Parts: sequence; C-alpha cells; structure tokens
Amino acid sequence: MSESTRRRGAAPTIREVAAAARVSRATVSRAFGRPELLRPATVAHVRAVAAELGYLPNAVARGLSTGRYATIALVVPDIANPFFPPLVRGAQQAADLAGYGVFLGDSDEDPAREDALLARFTGQVEGVVLVSSRLRAARVREHAERRPVVLVNRDLAGLPRVLVDPTRGMTEAVDHLAALGHRRIAYVNGPRTSWAHQQRRRTLRRATDARGLELVTVDARRPTYDAGIACVPDLLAGGATAAVAFDDVLAQGILAGLAEAGVDVPGDLSVVGCDDVVAATTAPPLTTVSAPAGQAGRAAVDLLLGLLGNDDLRDARYVVDTRLVVRSSTGPAGAG
Repeated sequence: MSESTRRRGAAPTIREVAAAARVSRATVSRAFGRPELLRPATVAHVRAVAAELGYLPNAVARGLSTGRYATIALVVPDIANPFFPPLVRGAQQAADLAGYGVFLGDSDEDPAREDALLARFTGQVEGVVLVSSRLRAARVREHAERRPVVLVNRDLAGLPRVLVDPTRGMTEAVDHLAALGHRRIAYVNGPRTSWAHQQRRRTLRRATDARGLELVTVDARRPTYDAGIACVPDLLAGGATAAVAFDDVLAQGILAGLAEAGVDVPGDLSVVGCDDVVAATTAPPLTTVSAPAGQAGRAAVDLLLGLLGNDDLRDARYVVDTRLVVRSSTGPAGAG
C-alpha cells in the first residue's frame, strides 16, 4: 500500500500490513507475537513489509496472546519521599539491561490505592516489585498468585524479598549516642504497618536494653516533613536528650520544628535520621543510618527477572546492610 493511500500522519495499521503482505491479519499478529506458529519465510516476509511501512506492533495486544509484555511494575508508597527515587532508578537500570520497561505506581501510603494499582497492573505487566507494602499479608499473597511479585522491605515467607536490614546501622547509632553520654533516647515512629518501622523500633529496643539505656517513643502520623515539625512538642515533653527518627524526611521536619522552638541541635538535643537521602543538605548536616536504596532496587528487579526466567526463587531473601554516617546533628548530652 502506498503512502498516499494512507491517512496523512497516521500510523500504519495491521490491516494495511496484511494487505501489503497479502496475508491475513491473524498471520501478521502471529509473525510478531507467536512466530513459532509460522514458517520462518512467512515471518521474515511479514516483518520486512511491516518495516517498510513503519508498522510497530502493539506490545500490550501482543502480550495478551503471549503473556510476555517486556514490562514490569514498581509500586512505592510515596514517590515524594527521597528514599524511593534512588530505588526506582536502580530498578530502572536493572530493567533496562534486560530490555524491560517499568510502569511506576505511587500508592500515597494508602492500602486501598495500592490494592487498586496492583489490580490495574496485573493485565499489563509480567511481574511486580512491591515496595514497603501496606497491604495485609493475605492480600499480598493473593496478588502474588496472579503475577510474580518481589517484595522490598516486607518479609513474607514463600515470596522473594529484598530487605534493608537496620541492625548494624541502628546498633551503631545507639553506640554513638551512648558514647556521647545520652541515657534517654526517643524514637519517632514511622507508619505502624511499615516493616521497616517495625524492624527499626525492634532493633533500637534491643540495643538500648542491652546497654541499660531508656527508649521512649513519639508518634508521627506519617513520615513527612510537616509531621516532623508537628511532633516536636511531644518530643520535647518526653525528656529525651537524643532522638532517632524513622527516616530523614521526618528528621528534617524535626530539625525545623526544633529551630522554631529555639532548641539548639546538637547542644540541647541530638537528632539521628534514617536512609541518608537528604542528610548532607540539612542544617545542621544530619547524622543518619545510611541505606543503599539503589542496590535494593536493582536486586529486586534481578530477583523478579529470575522468577520470570523460571528460576526457583520463591523464597529468596536478599539482605542489604546499613551503616551509621556521623555528621553534625549529634553531640554530647547536656552540652547546650
């Protein structure tokens, strides 16, 4: 079919390719989606005609018949949180190397939205990387029955997962604060359904108990800058001389709230964050437990691609270590 007979600027259709190649539309579809069903000469002929016309097959339509979309989904709870962009980038790099595209979903810390995103992606991707899921375990498993799922920072037996282990970094943080003379430490909570929050709190409790230190908790409704500011009155009322925040974003808000209240950091109160994503740019620069998010993202996609390649990774558990990075937000207790 000549260019002049096609609508100006319109992409060629499967009907036009079939007519030009003198085959059926089903044959064109098979040449791209199920070439093993045709003779090699037919496949070569159809693809040559398609290339001459500039025809590109619809990947989603092809996937409906083959189950192979060359795409995966990545669902995170809050893309505005600086921990997640490096993770997304690491995942994208691993997917690019394998020739896969990545669909990104942001659940906004809402389990219902997360559930809807997973349902929507099921018919469009080959598998899902589910990061810091807020869903009930049973619901996560239901989704994993429909499409291969790899978890990040959610430890469910029988599902492959990548876990950022806070043990080393949090223990180093407690040792650092204890060496500075801090005896009463506050932990500013993360989301209650967050695996990372539960592990960080448990590690802090274990480390402070072992050293004869007191640990108190302060609630923050969400791991956001504004929530960090809002929790400062409760933090100050608790009488701690040091605070460990669930993440750097919360810690950044705490620093701002303390500055507004005229509290000197670290003279009056030492502050430690988690993740090391904005810590070097805060005022003062934030001591933090560094978590390699990019490594976690790459590892998760590698696990998912292994699953898609039929590797037996159903109970694989990849652990990423953390470490303490000391900056200027921690100092001797009672120095102010």
